Amino acid sequence: MSTRRFHDDMADNSAQSANMPPANYPGGERPADSRQRARSPRGSSSRNNAAHMPRTLAQVMTEANDMVVRGDLTEYVPLPTGFDPLDGMIGGGLRKTELVLLGGAQGIGKTIATLQIARNVAMRSGQYAFFLSYEHTETHLMNRLLCLESINPPEVDLKGGIRLKDLYDVIIAERAKSTLRGGSSGGSLQTILRENAKTAMALARMNRYADRLILVKASPAVTTLRAIREMTARLCDATGGNVTVFVDYLQKVAIHPERAADEGEKVTIVVEGLKDTALALGVPVWAIVAADREGLKANRLHLYHLRGSSALDYECDIAIIMNNKYHILSKEHVAFNPYQARQFRDWVVFTIEKNRAGRAMQDMEFQLHAPYFSFDPRGQRVQQQLIDDKIIES
Repeated sequence: MSTRRFHDDMADNSAQSANMPPANYPGGERPADSRQRARSPRGSSSRNNAAHMPRTLAQVMTEANDMVVRGDLTEYVPLPTGFDPLDGMIGGGLRKTELVLLGGAQGIGKTIATLQIARNVAMRSGQYAFFLSYEHTETHLMNRLLCLESINPPEVDLKGGIRLKDLYDVIIAERAKSTLRGGSSGGSLQTILRENAKTAMALARMNRYADRLILVKASPAVTTLRAIREMTARLCDATGGNVTVFVDYLQKVAIHPERAADEGEKVTIVVEGLKDTALALGVPVWAIVAADREGLKANRLHLYHLRGSSALDYECDIAIIMNNKYHILSKEHVAFNPYQARQFRDWVVFTIEKNRAGRAMQDMEFQLHAPYFSFDPRGQRVQQQLIDDKIIES
């Protein structure tokens, strides 16, 4: 289904209307308190309109039966992230109405993993990924994706890989050549990428989902919870509700016109608002969360090290914490070898520290290819002993 309707709305309501709350938005009201007025995704309006009205169990069963008869299995079929064994440990993938938090120290690869999962979602026919970045421009994210596509995960062919500097060099060199040949415009980016042997395949792969990955350069000053919710609602209308929301990152979401006494209160408002968006609009929401100062000093980062309040733990359905494997290998383990351990510097341990629908405290590892902004999504359970006196069994 086309997203033309969403883009037309954005064109009519650019900058201020997309990011700033309406003038009649009550200052004392939180998005979590106004879920009754959420716009419902097309095709599921009756379900969402009744979501906050009392219903008997018999009515709920009848509605669920009608959905299955119509072939609507969205309540039962998860959306794979493309990372294995992560999908297996969280029940097959992302589910509508759920909030997933991804935490870790700076530079660990949170944005890389999140953008790659958004790309994996958008590659599925009929599915759309909505990626809001408070850290990077849309063009920078596009360039990251070109680098990722150059190694084509999960194949991960590093021989054909192109790094960000190499990509920039190709564009600048080809643009200069075109200008010297007397071209009035110097050649388009699409032409340069399509005609260069190093980037042609990456561009072709990216074009397969380019219409289903929606990017927003969010502003920590004006891109509010209300704006995120309204943009998501428009996308739900345009796509039949087949949208997954990705936020990079949670602590930078604006809460205007509300005011918070401290960062803990602000984080509480934001995480409650994101969870409410997931519930009210029936979409999965995936949000990156930064670590606090104590967590950055810790030998191993945990859920309680995330910056903000205890609401992070209470509101989320799944919490995943990332740590560099080399840094959290137990030095007391009888098999520990410092020379062999160095090979784990490029491996990141993903720990499911909260899992409302399954087992928690599960560790798995994925190899990071940082120059190409990509993880090898074919991971495995951690076999070695990690610090915190925790042994992971195969």
